[in-house]
Amino acid sequence: MRMGLRPGPGATLRASLKSRHKFSLNWDYLNAIAHGISAIDLGALALRNLHDARQFVREYGFDLDQPAAPALIARVHREAVDFIAANFLATGQQALMPHAVSHPDNPLQLLVYASHRGQHADLLRMWSCAVLKVMHGIFYIDNNLKLRHFPTIREQVFASLDEVIHCDGEHYFLTDGETCLPLLHFEKKSNKGRNSILLKLLQKAGYLAADIYDHLGVRLVFATRFECLLALRTLQRAHLLSVTNVDSQRTRNTLLDLDAAKQIYTKYRAMLERSDDYPAELLKKMDEELQAIAAPQTRADNPHSGAGFCSIQVTVRKMIHLHEDAPAACPPEGVQEYDVGFFFEYEIQLMDQASHAASLTGPASHDAYKSRQIDTARVRVFGRELLAWIATQGDGASAAGDAAAAAAGDADAAVSASAGK
Repeated sequence: MRMGLRPGPGATLRASLKSRHKFSLNWDYLNAIAHGISAIDLGALALRNLHDARQFVREYGFDLDQPAAPALIARVHREAVDFIAANFLATGQQALMPHAVSHPDNPLQLLVYASHRGQHADLLRMWSCAVLKVMHGIFYIDNNLKLRHFPTIREQVFASLDEVIHCDGEHYFLTDGETCLPLLHFEKKSNKGRNSILLKLLQKAGYLAADIYDHLGVRLVFATRFECLLALRTLQRAHLLSVTNVDSQRTRNTLLDLDAAKQIYTKYRAMLERSDDYPAELLKKMDEELQAIAAPQTRADNPHSGAGFCSIQVTVRKMIHLHEDAPAACPPEGVQEYDVGFFFEYEIQLMDQASHAASLTGPASHDAYKSRQIDTARVRVFGRELLAWIATQGDGASAAGDAAAAAAGDADAAVSASAGK
């Protein structure tokens, strides 16, 4: 049994529904547990007092008797408040967050505030929920064990890519040792920023740090869509892509109609084989004919991708081997010891020149994509009730702060009264 739940010495357990408090069910909270609703989409918790909050935090994974735990929780709380202010609030709106939420004496108080409903408690509940949701995301990031080996991961992923992507002066080429395709643009993502990871977690219903697949990746831009097809062939022949190491559930092709490409390739295959020099003009001609007969490729499961964004995106699994000085786990009985390893996923994105140009401005641009992500995350973190309240405040941040302070005083009194129950 957990601390505080064990019966006293000599006590006998017997079936009972009696409680020291009013017997009730929190239907919203139980529904979330029973139906797998994300914590990000909840509007309240179900804790009665600070004693409950401490038990909740213990089961979450933090032993508050360890000196480092309260300081860690306080640091994450501060980061969450700053993240909300920087990403979700307009200039002048930062003062709308109640001081009891942004600067609590004890961050655990937010768990209790997030559980109380009522006319004077709703403002504290909504703001506390918002901050706790962001804290939840930060804890997921900080406790992703794979990312603790990120330098090793990056070194091994890019070592494989460096075997097929070569630079000759100012020009890059993709080669498998035989075929050599000229790249118009080569972009390497060597790290996804912490804020970007957190933003992505907050706007995703799945909400797991392990489900962020673009920590690392490359974007390869060629002159034509046909060269993107040839690039797939080159990567496949170099064994960077295979049916065993590609995450089929995360492959996205909004660039190339393969059935149409097959028709054009069959028509011009002999001419390609007879070409002594690189057949740039022939590939351009093939691309024009392909565009004329190709069906639009509209599969885009990411709701934030803008209209007109076209690419082939492949998520690749790579086995990462830790260095010899990394701590090793004992292998299962009967299994020969090899080394410590795990799979890590990264992205390869292929684009033609026209699609890449379209991605630099307008709705298909990265800035527009990021703006849509922020809008989605803001709604999920704040909830429509808090968003509606913020919209009504205008320049009334001072008055709203006074009301929140009064509510905090009432809530703290309630917390203190219930703590002894």
